[in-house]
Amino acid sequence: MAKLAEIVAGKLILNFHEGQMRAWDSTKRFVVVLAGTQSGKTSFGPHFLFREIQRCGPGDYMVVTPTFPLLELKALPEFRRLFEQTLQLGRYVSSPSKKFVFSAEGARRTFGDRYDRFVDTIVLFGYATDPESLESATAKAAWLDEAGQNKFKLGSFEAILRRLSLAQGRILLTTTPYNLGWLKQRLFDRWKAGDADIDVIQFDSIANPSFPREEFARAERDLPPWKFKMFYRAQFERPAGLIYDAFDDTTHVVPRFAIPDDWPRYLGLDFGGVNTAAVFYAEKPGTQTVYAYREYKAGGRTAKEHAEALLKGEPVVKEQVRKPFCVGGSKSEGQWRQEFAASLIVREPRISDVEVGITRVYGAHKRGEILVFSDLVGYLEEKQTYSRVLDAAGEPTELIEDKNTFHFMDAERYIIGYLRNEVSDRVTFGPPIYT
Repeated sequence: MAKLAEIVAGKLILNFHEGQMRAWDSTKRFVVVLAGTQSGKTSFGPHFLFREIQRCGPGDYMVVTPTFPLLELKALPEFRRLFEQTLQLGRYVSSPSKKFVFSAEGARRTFGDRYDRFVDTIVLFGYATDPESLESATAKAAWLDEAGQNKFKLGSFEAILRRLSLAQGRILLTTTPYNLGWLKQRLFDRWKAGDADIDVIQFDSIANPSFPREEFARAERDLPPWKFKMFYRAQFERPAGLIYDAFDDTTHVVPRFAIPDDWPRYLGLDFGGVNTAAVFYAEKPGTQTVYAYREYKAGGRTAKEHAEALLKGEPVVKEQVRKPFCVGGSKSEGQWRQEFAASLIVREPRISDVEVGITRVYGAHKRGEILVFSDLVGYLEEKQTYSRVLDAAGEPTELIEDKNTFHFMDAERYIIGYLRNEVSDRVTFGPPIYT
């Protein structure tokens, strides 16, 4: 079989399969290659980035993976094979920061008449679990490999967008679907709705001519259907271990509307020096339905500053803010509650057991009693990725994966667990509404 790329008579010849060619032909700003395992998505990335470098000219570019080990294992070897070995454009430097630096000769051959000896061309390598590695560059284009993995958080994607904002740089995302988080909500769903800036190219593992069809058939026979569809057919499915699998983004997510000022308001709060997070709810009078209408996450503030930011924008009656009924923190975090007390009364949760709190939120989802405004992107990202650790057989365990990173889920658990008094399978909202 022909190589993906080879030099013939001094020219780079590309041998893309049909799926790769569709991605190559796309002119959209966000190109999502959603593809099965071993389908050629990662090997495609360096070629897309090289073409963007040729098109955009000298400057900085980015390659980002979820973690450093994954960078070393997959994306970096593919990148170096093209840039360092095939095209001989410069050299990779691993310290103090990871980057590929174009040589003068490599830049001349890449840019021709646009070569500028005073402007370096550098490809910076970062990983999503280290946000600081993504914040220093002003880049012209980026390639994000395995951007659908759980460890590639929405905040990291937004940091990359900030680095590309001046140039309005293009982004290629190559990944297998792993969850129903931000990649699906921010890109796939918007593409399905007709967003003109997004292109999604999906193909199976066997789109790669060298992928054994016998292996594809074995996977279809032996794997759970959800896993085969996600990892070999690149289709979004609800994965095993998803904690709130009763949450349905087609029925539980609603467009924003103006909430009447007299609706009861509730606030769940999760304390933290780096991340203090909150979720606000409003109850439709005469129903069991609450609407999650606002999210908050910030760090580096005093309790008073947090309280001021939390109350800003809440209904004002007789020139005073109506403070929502607030519950927050674990039972051991009494000092945090004392710090807030001067500005906002924060009640201690009734429930200390995490699993009991999860069960109460789960029941509310199953009964359709929590509806969420569609622009609460942080909340929705956490809701669709909050998962159990899977064992070697792919079965969920009792452990929560990356538990300490799901601040909105903790905030929700505190307030919903407090408000709900289980009576048979129904719920009552009983405490005072405002403080």
